[in-house]
Amino acid sequence: MPISTLSIIGESINDSVPSTKKLFDANDIAGIVALAKTQDEKGAAYIDVNVGRRNADFMADMVRRVQTVTAKPLSIDSPDPALAEAGLRAFTGAKLPILNSISPLRLGMFDLLKIRKFMPILMVSERIENGVSLPSRSAEETYQSAQHLLGLAHQHGLANSEVIFDPGIAPIGSDMEGLLKRVLDSMRLIHNDPAFKGVHMSVGLSNFTHMLPPKRADGSPVKGPLESAFLTLAMPLGLDMIIGSVARKYEILPTGHPALACVEDVMKLESFDAIMRVQEFYA
Repeated sequence: MPISTLSIIGESINDSVPSTKKLFDANDIAGIVALAKTQDEKGAAYIDVNVGRRNADFMADMVRRVQTVTAKPLSIDSPDPALAEAGLRAFTGAKLPILNSISPLRLGMFDLLKIRKFMPILMVSERIENGVSLPSRSAEETYQSAQHLLGLAHQHGLANSEVIFDPGIAPIGSDMEGLLKRVLDSMRLIHNDPAFKGVHMSVGLSNFTHMLPPKRADGSPVKGPLESAFLTLAMPLGLDMIIGSVARKYEILPTGHPALACVEDVMKLESFDAIMRVQEFYA
């Protein structure tokens, strides 16, 4: 069944997408703006704007141009504070934009709230321990990072409903460390804690099937079903947003669906066995 409660942050205007990078490199601004219009028309709730390592003036101009073809709020997507500030200053929409993203390594990005209010995506796949940046290796560490960042968000005047947590999804085709299980278990901890009531959760869903072939040996698709399998497991745990493609048909899968069975098996397996199970699915 289609997922009516899932908000999609349209991912197409991103310098890391090869086809979009070609547009950027050719200075085909009209082509980039057309991507915004198409994503709006196909149901994106937000339009992501990521200009890569281009300068702040370019980010501001891109935000202004995108707003000429869509009234949807934007996701200003840059780890560079100068680019993020330029995008936020150029945004004129009535609804809150998203800022992607704030992590324990980029807490100064909270100061951008002085420019205008936004909904931050809080990256909880990282943590600071004894002044050192470390990855969140367990669900508990991810949850603790979320607790820390939620406290800071409250200090900066944000309500739970204005906060988005991203536990950091990893490619299933190379998951030898049980990262999928960490992500889902951390979401469960956040979802079950009353202190987090009303928050949003999101992932960059296309990362889940990165480097996998588009089709199985029988010609049926690989990426869409596996991504839908993840959503089937994650949405009951509070996931309600994704950075994803409006061209993909996301759906809740029935029990026993081959893609869902694959993802469930990977959560139970370790190391090379998990990778082999994914290969078995598409081969």
